[in-house]
Amino acid sequence: MRIVVDDLTGPPVIALLEAHLAEMIASSPACSMHALDLDGLRMPEITFWSVWDGTELAGCGALKELDTTHGEIKSMRTVDAFRGRGVAGLLLRHIINEAVARGYERLSLETGAGAFYLPAVRLYERHGFELCGPFAHYTEDGDSVFMTRSLR
Repeated sequence: MRIVVDDLTGPPVIALLEAHLAEMIASSPACSMHALDLDGLRMPEITFWSVWDGTELAGCGALKELDTTHGEIKSMRTVDAFRGRGVAGLLLRHIINEAVARGYERLSLETGAGAFYLPAVRLYERHGFELCGPFAHYTEDGDSVFMTRSLR
């Protein structure tokens, strides 16, 4: 599999992100739905990657620079046909390595608190993330799980 910086213009990536956003809207209360749409992911402080197995899209994820020492993981998603094949772990390690290369001291994320989000929480825990309080613009809402990992 290969991971590439993506410009968010290819139909497979757009379709995956639209499905991701629809699922997040359906799985989270409106006041706690923090997934970004395409325009949000195109902001200059965000780097977006897609994961490919040959010509097939396998997943995606992004890294948002909060400040010069702190990054946030956004829009991690694996294509259904590739679940259980290590795509999320591969991409998460890539994002962690990129954050380290940028000199970030901390990498954080927000995900949902419901049962639907438990596999994501477990993935992040396996990669050294721990529960924390809200960061950046987030506030405690009971429907979000906040996690962070020191990179030092």
